[in-house]
Amino acid sequence: MLADQHLLRIPGPSPIPPSVQRAMNQTMIGHRGKETKDLIQRIKPRLKPIFGTEQDVLIVSGSGTAGLETAVVNTVKPGDEVLVIVTGAFGDRFVKICQAYDVAVQRYDVEWGAAFDPAYIKTYLKDHPNIKAVFATYCETSTGILNPIQELCTIVHENSNALVIVDGVSCVGGVDTEVDAWGIDVLVTGSQKAMMLPAGLTFITVSEEAWKIIEQNKQARFYLDLRKYRKSLADDSTPFTPALSLLFGLDQVLNLVEEEGLQNVYTRHELMKKMTRSAFKAMGIPLLTADDAASPTVTAIRPNDFAAEDLRKVMKQEFNLSVAGGQQHLQGKIFRIGHMGYCSPADVLQIIGIVEISLRKIGKQIELGQGIRAAQEVYLQQGVLA
Repeated sequence: MLADQHLLRIPGPSPIPPSVQRAMNQTMIGHRGKETKDLIQRIKPRLKPIFGTEQDVLIVSGSGTAGLETAVVNTVKPGDEVLVIVTGAFGDRFVKICQAYDVAVQRYDVEWGAAFDPAYIKTYLKDHPNIKAVFATYCETSTGILNPIQELCTIVHENSNALVIVDGVSCVGGVDTEVDAWGIDVLVTGSQKAMMLPAGLTFITVSEEAWKIIEQNKQARFYLDLRKYRKSLADDSTPFTPALSLLFGLDQVLNLVEEEGLQNVYTRHELMKKMTRSAFKAMGIPLLTADDAASPTVTAIRPNDFAAEDLRKVMKQEFNLSVAGGQQHLQGKIFRIGHMGYCSPADVLQIIGIVEISLRKIGKQIELGQGIRAAQEVYLQQGVLA
């Protein structure tokens, strides 16, 4: 094992492309100077296609969780009744943030590993006409599911005046996202996952309807006040000191996305998902999620005849390959492989090869090459990526 070789395949932070790393090493500039204004001006319109919006994409220096808190503190106030759809650990985080601001939370808990049922939301909204916002997670990182956000938006807007507020942290940039067409009112994502950057930036889109609520909201906020970010962005600036090195990197990330083509980015993620899932099916190892709810950015595996932590330990010790474990009640029961952002089918083949060897190391009898062959067949059936 090479000391400097770390194979990072957790569902975020994800690896950084070398050209992005080089971009972030540029000489520091003044955050109120013309160079920064030109940088933001260059970045601003190029973010919109990734989010599927004509609205400006606001850039806040902070983690993904800072973005989730920003969404809460700007759209609701103490005493407001909201519905939070909890399909895993990060839906639960939305609950905790809302409770921290004394928002009246109604929970819709879904079994971990399953997507939520939009039909339930329709019934719930009819029975609870005072709901001000519905909070949901697009990709639930803790379970590897992709929730039906488009259907959710349709049902919410047809049956209430509530805002639809979405955590897209672990999938935006890797899956099709259509903020305007679907009717998402607030969408949040972070820089450290499919966006191929270190942690430290959060991106937020806001609909015109949501802006009306935000402008009228009396909830106190300062650093996380989206009104300030909107005003500054109109002048190609930020209200507070930006994470300039990350903005340098973001400029190069957008170059890479445009060079590959956004639809090709989505196709690559879908292909990696299918390769990964097919490999584990071929090895007879259960997956946590059903195919129709599986995320293109992270796969959760729930073994039934070996310990997930034993496998993770061997992969780390022998190959310095990091995959994620389970969270909360799934700790020790599952492991999760991130295949997002700076990741390709070649990386998936490497991961599966290491998994096969490590399985043999912990005593699980599999035929070497079973998973690799299944992944290869998926790749060949899919065809060469453009």
